Amino acid sequence: MTSTLAHNGTLIDGRGGTPLPNAAVLINEVRIEAVGEVNGLSLPDDLESKIDAGGGFILPGLIDTHVHLILQDFNLERVMATPFSLRFYHSVEYMRRTLDAGITSVRDAGRADVGMKQAVETGVVVGPRMQISTAVLTITGGHADGWMRSGNEFQLFPAYPGFPDGRCDGVDGVLKTVREVLRAGADVVKICTTGGVMSPTDHPDFTQFSPKEIEVVVREATYRRGIKVMAHAQGVEGIKNAVRAGVHSIEHGIYLDDEAIQLMLEHETFLVPTLLAPAAVVETGAEVGMPDHAIRKAREVIDVHIDSIRRAHEAGIKIAMGTDAGVMPHGTNLRELGLMVDIGMTPMEAIIATTKTAAECLGWQDQVGTVEVGKLADIVIAKTDPLRDIRSLENRDNIAVVMKGGEVVKDRGLQPN
Repeated sequence: MTSTLAHNGTLIDGRGGTPLPNAAVLINEVRIEAVGEVNGLSLPDDLESKIDAGGGFILPGLIDTHVHLILQDFNLERVMATPFSLRFYHSVEYMRRTLDAGITSVRDAGRADVGMKQAVETGVVVGPRMQISTAVLTITGGHADGWMRSGNEFQLFPAYPGFPDGRCDGVDGVLKTVREVLRAGADVVKICTTGGVMSPTDHPDFTQFSPKEIEVVVREATYRRGIKVMAHAQGVEGIKNAVRAGVHSIEHGIYLDDEAIQLMLEHETFLVPTLLAPAAVVETGAEVGMPDHAIRKAREVIDVHIDSIRRAHEAGIKIAMGTDAGVMPHGTNLRELGLMVDIGMTPMEAIIATTKTAAECLGWQDQVGTVEVGKLADIVIAKTDPLRDIRSLENRDNIAVVMKGGEVVKDRGLQPN
């Protein structure tokens, strides 16, 4: 058995308690065997390696509950000229950057397929462990329908062998498509119950899918297969329809009113704010070739988005960190934590949102999200104190060590001895 000791650091275990100085984490193979003050641990005689945290901060592996690991380029001309398979090769670098940021688990909200997931699981490529949604369910003319009024299409989620077309309408059409998505290996079903910033023919506050259509998706996924449903939901009526139907998490939540917030509390619905997404579109959209309509709509929603998430936090809604990475460069994910603090969360609450609560959102709370005995050895060592300066984590150079399942996948200057 391989045993490793991470020591000489302050532990922030993801549960929100007082940080533990002079802490150590004993790892046996892929799991955590012991946690505590280094002098209080019983170490095995055959301890194989030590990782000196150098007085830094030991955290759980971080989790991003809303990414698009195969996306990053939105320049229409360039994307249309790019060979289809090239995007998968680019995703290898995107996954590497994600790990380098300290994110060891993700929920891909559209476009990653079962082959990408298996490539990571079997060691073909290095990347975060992932849940995938495969195709995104959308109405004709909805958020994930890239048809343009020229008659041409710019599909972010084109169908191909093993990957269904997510466009569907009516109860029967929705039922067939959700079954196809589940057949394709989806760990979570993604549905768009409103329009969005990026889509060419709608607006974030447009309501999409009827309540009966959403109920069919939830029933087929959750009740028949035990799989959760996540809803791209920006407009308030589409949010309410999704919550009432039993959707597990609301993605974005741009337009929230008091009734929507109360419904989410009653249903214990998770909220994944992705505050970084519209900010990134405004900051770099023109530079990276995003369409004018996306930049215009992003400007429209930023202020109301911030206010909605602030009120949701004050009300006590469960908030899990998610970024929409792919809209912004992969590896910049932890900018989201600073934005969460800006809306009123404490640095510790932001850390919990990307560890314990994010794991609960994914249904992986028994395996990841906190540094506890028996959980997978997903460990991050930061050079800086995130409770004093949460934005210090935005610099990937401050993420010194990343361990995923007991394997060191990043070591930036702190060598095992």
